[in-house]
Amino acid sequence: MRYNPPTDRQRELYHQGLNRRSYEMLGAHPCEENGVRHWHFCMWAPNAKHVALVGDFDHWDKSRHPMQKQYDGTWELRLDESELWQNTPAGGQPAYKYAVWGQDDVWRMKADPYGMFSELRPNMGSRLYELDGYAWGDAAWLARRATYNPYQSPVNIYEVHIGSWRRHEGGAYLNYEELADQLIPYVLEMGYTHVELMPVMEHPLDMSWGYQVTGFYAPTSRYGTPRQLMALIDRCHQAGLGVILDWVPAHFPRDEAGLYKLDGTHLYSHPDPRRGEIAQWGTMLFDFARGEVCSYLLSNACFWLETYHADGLRVDAVSSLLYFDFCKESGQWLPNRYGGRENLEAIAFLRRLNETVYHDFTGVMMIAEESSAYPMVTAPTYLGGLGFGFKWNMGWMNDILFYIKKDTVHRRYHHDKLTFSLFYAFSENYILPFSHDEVVHGKHSMLDKNPGDLWQKFAGLRALYGYTMAHPGKKLLFMGGEFAHFIEWKYNDQLDWFLLTYDRHPQVQACVKALNRLYAVTPALYEVDTGWAGFTWIIPNDTDNSVLAFLRTDAHGGSVLCVTNFTPVFHPVYRVGLPLGGTLTEVLNTDRAEFGGSNQYNAYVIAARPEGYNGFAYSADICVPPLSCCYFTYAKVYPAPPNRRRARTLAARITHQSRRRYTMQAQHRVNAMAAKPETATATLKDAAQAAKAKAKAAAKKPSPKTQETDDRQLAKGRALRK
Repeated sequence: MRYNPPTDRQRELYHQGLNRRSYEMLGAHPCEENGVRHWHFCMWAPNAKHVALVGDFDHWDKSRHPMQKQYDGTWELRLDESELWQNTPAGGQPAYKYAVWGQDDVWRMKADPYGMFSELRPNMGSRLYELDGYAWGDAAWLARRATYNPYQSPVNIYEVHIGSWRRHEGGAYLNYEELADQLIPYVLEMGYTHVELMPVMEHPLDMSWGYQVTGFYAPTSRYGTPRQLMALIDRCHQAGLGVILDWVPAHFPRDEAGLYKLDGTHLYSHPDPRRGEIAQWGTMLFDFARGEVCSYLLSNACFWLETYHADGLRVDAVSSLLYFDFCKESGQWLPNRYGGRENLEAIAFLRRLNETVYHDFTGVMMIAEESSAYPMVTAPTYLGGLGFGFKWNMGWMNDILFYIKKDTVHRRYHHDKLTFSLFYAFSENYILPFSHDEVVHGKHSMLDKNPGDLWQKFAGLRALYGYTMAHPGKKLLFMGGEFAHFIEWKYNDQLDWFLLTYDRHPQVQACVKALNRLYAVTPALYEVDTGWAGFTWIIPNDTDNSVLAFLRTDAHGGSVLCVTNFTPVFHPVYRVGLPLGGTLTEVLNTDRAEFGGSNQYNAYVIAARPEGYNGFAYSADICVPPLSCCYFTYAKVYPAPPNRRRARTLAARITHQSRRRYTMQAQHRVNAMAAKPETATATLKDAAQAAKAKAKAAAKKPSPKTQETDDRQLAKGRALRK
């Protein structure tokens, strides 16, 4: 990425928070001067007393390469490339930092806030790296993405933590390209549409899973180089997989080399701890009232979408941006200028962010992990919304997992946890997440959340996945859940892939694969996710049996019936109402033997009978297996339309209308002329003749009133003549 000297206007936009390409003017970039290749360094540190460039090339001596302060608070320096590489091994990238003498008279060694590559932890310096030159092969994918409508398409996301999905035999990480070799075939085989990567930005602490970022512009060097990450995303695109990146714009850690007190002041955070930090996480909150902070983050989001061709960003911890009192007690936060708890500057930033992204990158997805009831998160900004494309449905996730943990005998008392989500399911564009957060910190794995013996645990998990796939909303599942990982997720070890050599785990994996593939080819399950036109309750309130049944319908009227039994009770004959006649054909049953179930299923096509049930005109009897989810295609038979006249040609219709108009006019004239209707003859001709005869008779014999008027007029004329 070459250095382009910024204009005064670009500098002004940067300080106003409106520059989405600030990474082109700040950081380290190659350039040419008098035909010689140089590197240009630029850093914003307005309150620093002195800044110097240090690194391998000058043995980290802060006296050798002082930087010059510019009028807008940036510091700049340009060095010959040969000088920078003089102490670097062949094929390596020189490490560097900024030595900053801060406003508080303390020297700090800071990594480049706009650094494109970093040293491997525990070292935290930046590395010189030129991003230009990678030959992308995903032009066809990007062209399709430009016309992609995710709201009416299947979106089924596989969430991955790169460091713990798989590892080498000795425990070493797979690099980005090695990950591509194994991850892409697996995800395609399982039938997912997208991969979501937990944060790949540079972070010092493995235990943070990547959510405490120090290098916002640098892919973590744990897994390889920036070009290797490009290759991973490129290969996903060529295979037909979208790639979503987790992005953390809410907070940053206090590490010495990071953004914390960059120039001796709270440059990127608010100076008051009641607004500038979040004690529960031990991190600092970005100050969105500063234009330079907004430009930094706005540019960062666009950087990953533009430079690395990401297909979307899942924005972490949006609630902590929206509210000053997030995770804080009374007295630990400052209200806004109106006395409220909303962070008005952060809200304005999120709107500007989404407007910019959706304007410049068609077909991408902006996804909010937002856990409060803040309204209109996915509504357009011109309607007052935040402008996100999707929102994680945290309410549904908490309710369904609360319900699943209950013993099957007691689930009847919590049936509302299944149905309440439909009161708000269409208020936002939702994604249904079973994410990494639900399988850590004592919450148990997805399998172990289910009560009962092993058979019931596995059957209950399959039923849960089946119900989730039919519920309105796009889908997300964290790695390991697809084969019933038995223990909680561990960030420092790979998944327990050996479980696939035991019974039941491969069957769950086969069930998830079948559900994913059914979802991908069944428009009724994804085409109308945002309104009642795509959802109809069939059995919402069978609390005694803990059974739910509903229809999902696509934009053309095709429907699928989903019936879920959340207890181990088998119902060999279970009646459901149907709005129309037709037939039901079972297409997937999580209780089949191939999935590890008891193999109770509907073997034949079931015809609906014209017998009313549960408010519907038709009904059908089906078999409902224990702890299962069954899908049926519903071939509707619509009632015959009323008899209509055969269609005429245009000429015939015109002739018919003309004849009809003439007949009506003639009839009107006849009726108007006739003195008494009873004298009208049977035919139109006779009626006309009778009317003419009466008119002639009336003309020959005027009425007394007419004769009196004529006499007066004659008398008046004679008087005038005299």
